[in-house]
Amino acid sequence: MSAIQGPAIFLAQFVGEDAPFDSLEGMAKWAGSLGYKGIQVPTDPKIFDLEQAANSQAYCDNANAVCERAGVVITELSTHLQGQLVAVHPAYDELFDSFAPEHLHGNPKARTEWAVQQLKWAAKASQRLGLKAHATFSGALMWHLVYPWPQRPPGLVEAGFKELAARWKPILDVFDDAGVDVCYEIHPGEDLHDGATFERFLKAVDDHPRANILFDPSHFVLQQLDYLDFIDRYHDRIKMFHVKDAEFNPSGRSGVYGGYEDWVDRPGRFRSLGDGQVDFKSIFSKLTQYGYTGWAVLEWECCLKDPAQGAAEGAPFIQQHIIQPTSVAFDDFAGARSSESRNRRILGLDE
Repeated sequence: MSAIQGPAIFLAQFVGEDAPFDSLEGMAKWAGSLGYKGIQVPTDPKIFDLEQAANSQAYCDNANAVCERAGVVITELSTHLQGQLVAVHPAYDELFDSFAPEHLHGNPKARTEWAVQQLKWAAKASQRLGLKAHATFSGALMWHLVYPWPQRPPGLVEAGFKELAARWKPILDVFDDAGVDVCYEIHPGEDLHDGATFERFLKAVDDHPRANILFDPSHFVLQQLDYLDFIDRYHDRIKMFHVKDAEFNPSGRSGVYGGYEDWVDRPGRFRSLGDGQVDFKSIFSKLTQYGYTGWAVLEWECCLKDPAQGAAEGAPFIQQHIIQPTSVAFDDFAGARSSESRNRRILGLDE
């Protein structure tokens, strides 16, 4: 058995206008200085040119070299924002326009076409970088229907998943050609937000081998899902892991839906590692048990703690939780050599 790789850090929440957060090189050096061994790279044009990466091996070789000099590797690329735009219900058009270039605002059809092309470029860029997994969102055609009131007409959900699958199937095929898994973050706001919805999608894409999961327990805490049972059920499809903490403190005033409160006042809140309620010891144990050998990637989101403190604390926290799998059984000392004839004698089968 191989160990989980890490620690790594998702850069999306840290990209900024000032050094070192305004370039891939600067962020790689920053992450390396904090003890991270890998970086998950958002395809934000401020630090990574996705189109150029898809079309230039030299660009990708240079990106890998920049990271190597900083003592880190690129673990995966991310197209969370572009994946969201593969499927958007019209009610969310204006809100999600900001995820696309300005010239596409107000043009949902062109925005979706742009997003699909972005995903296809991400497949090729990942292949050129030597990566095996990619992080994204599924988008949502049905999130406004998540609570069944008024009651959903028969066949509505089935039609929604049929359309979602039709949009993603060609993208999944491109990733298959590139040898890269698409890992959907199971996340509220997406049509793939729990195990049941992932199963529906998987069936709709004919159990496509590249349709996989980015496991982030924080979103399960906020939904009150059993994240350990989720690993038991779907471990063969978990190809990526965000290490993110959360807490859920319901009251007589507010619960899962949050009452439209700001993050700091919601019963469900994201927290820095170790400050929330997630049982990371059990998660790392289960993932190790099932042979997960991907990266453990910090995604920092906290409504209380400063990001610099959260990032600094993240690397040692993850490192302490990575299990080095044993190569021996603890009771080997009491064992003895065996043979078929000895086994038969022990079972009382010899005449």
